[in-house]
Amino acid sequence: MFERLKQIQHRFDELTELLSSPDIVSDQARYRELTKEHSDLQGVVDVYKKYLRVENDIKMNKELLDKEADKEMIALAEEELESLTKQKNDLEEELKLLLMPRDPDDSKNVILEIRAGTGGEEAALFAADLFRMYTRYAERKGWKVELVDESPTGKGGFKEVILSIKGKDVYGILKYESGVHRVQRVPETEASGRIHTSAATVVVMPEAEEVEIEIDPKDIRVDVFRSGGAGGQNVNKVETAIRITHIPTDIVVQCQDERSQHQNRLKAMMFLRTKLYDLKQAEQDQEASVQRKAMVKRGDRSDKIRTYNYPQNRVTDHRIGHTMHNLPEFMNGQIDEMIEQLQLVERSEKLKERV
Repeated sequence: MFERLKQIQHRFDELTELLSSPDIVSDQARYRELTKEHSDLQGVVDVYKKYLRVENDIKMNKELLDKEADKEMIALAEEELESLTKQKNDLEEELKLLLMPRDPDDSKNVILEIRAGTGGEEAALFAADLFRMYTRYAERKGWKVELVDESPTGKGGFKEVILSIKGKDVYGILKYESGVHRVQRVPETEASGRIHTSAATVVVMPEAEEVEIEIDPKDIRVDVFRSGGAGGQNVNKVETAIRITHIPTDIVVQCQDERSQHQNRLKAMMFLRTKLYDLKQAEQDQEASVQRKAMVKRGDRSDKIRTYNYPQNRVTDHRIGHTMHNLPEFMNGQIDEMIEQLQLVERSEKLKERV
């Protein structure tokens, strides 16, 4: 492991030097490639440097114990040595996790779909709540959010809403959110104050590049129609909305958020590539179904993964049994703790498999 860490440190230093070279800076494609590699290695290098500092401090404390005669100083050195040894062991475990192979999709942008499930209008309102939750979380992370398509209801909910989210490691962070989200609360329209249970389905897909999924123009049918919903004078007067049907799979995507037909077509094609890539990944997962069931990140999208209980002010993730009692803050996009717990469990499972 430590030989591998030395190699990573050497490559990181090499990249740091390359990125200051005028020849690299002038070649934007090469510069982006090296910047990404440099960024990917940064986390490992930072922990490794911290590990080396702690290891050096341990060495110095041991030398001090060999030379020191003062009992009080010896007691302080022993106490610090105990703390440093624990730090070293913790950092060693962290390095093991960091050196595990990453999912190649983790660094990708995502398409996030939210659909109202059982529960009628209350389910649509809950879908809107999830939409706001993920949007606010993305804003806090500095990610860019774009609306791809929406089917709003008259009372402020969504039958369906589709987002494109772009930023650093978006899929690696949001991939755990796919599944059925259940809400238990008293609907605003419920006069008797009874608690209702409703649900919405979330699907998170890594955005596919053109080189990963090639689409034969003969395999698609493109329909143009007038946009519906908000959008000013352009709405319902000009045919800018695009619907694309992929004939071999019968997958249908559409986009009407942009003002021009060209922009909607580009976004719809990106959405179609992502759906086809997701279908391909699902087939691969099916082939490795035993392994897939053991992992947190994947699973049947019909699985209930989380419950949001308003009367008890709690949110529980059923995959890892983790409960938080800060529902208002959670729904306002403060979901970091839950995602970190999911990541921790997945990494632990991977580490056990490697051992």
